Amino acid sequence: MKASQPPRRTRVLTMTGIGKHFGAVKALTDVDFWVNEGEVVALVGDNGAGKSTLVKVLAGVHPPDAGSIEFDGEVVEIGSPADAQDLGIATVFQDLALCDNLDVVANLWLGREMLDGRFLDEVEMEQRTWTLLRELSARLPSVRTPVSTLSGGQRQTVAIARSLIGDPRVVILDEPTAALGVAQSAEVLNLIETLRERGHGVILISHNMADVLAVADRVVVLRLGRNNGVYNVVDVTSETLIAAITGAMDHSHLPQTRPPVTKTPDNVIDLPAKGARRPRRKGDA
Repeated sequence: MKASQPPRRTRVLTMTGIGKHFGAVKALTDVDFWVNEGEVVALVGDNGAGKSTLVKVLAGVHPPDAGSIEFDGEVVEIGSPADAQDLGIATVFQDLALCDNLDVVANLWLGREMLDGRFLDEVEMEQRTWTLLRELSARLPSVRTPVSTLSGGQRQTVAIARSLIGDPRVVILDEPTAALGVAQSAEVLNLIETLRERGHGVILISHNMADVLAVADRVVVLRLGRNNGVYNVVDVTSETLIAAITGAMDHSHLPQTRPPVTKTPDNVIDLPAKGARRPRRKGDA
């Protein structure tokens, strides 16, 4: 009997040679980054490494000064957050931007309310909210509970669920477990794995190496605004990542290996099934 083949994952997003400066300060220099569907890519680095700037370029907050961005194999320009949202890129920033005085349903549909004639279709919005939360295996007491009464992990769940209303291809999570307890962090990490199983490409920004190694498939290290290593999680330890982050292991001066061109058949990437060991491939650090 033939062994089951690993699922084939297609490239969703490719950023090549991204540069960004603010006056004389070079925040990003020749940065490469890519993500496949159904893949969790951790973006790590010390404070000032350029993580937030790269994410803001992708989210449409800052236009890049150099480089190109491809989405589904086509070169795109992301000039505003609306452009990113239209493409299928959703961002959950660290502050979550939730309205504490509103309930879960109102927060999920804020600005995208469903109407029944001239009135809000509260029944339909509530039903769709429950459906989405069940798909995410979320644990909330009620969708009519004010957000101010929820725990940190539950608030993070609401913010992530809200980002999925438009069915994005890529979800960016900025420090989702920061300031959370052990149980709440585990709840959020389970949610990230659910996003991967749903086929979303997930970009995880985190300083917590345990969280990164627990859920990520691949880790991209930035240092001083440059790439300083790309690692498959199964092939790396936290010590190696910390060395790359702090500069004890410095690859930023070496020529970067560009990701494969997305318009050729080589843009189809094989990723082993969940729990299987992922083989080292050409181009992986």
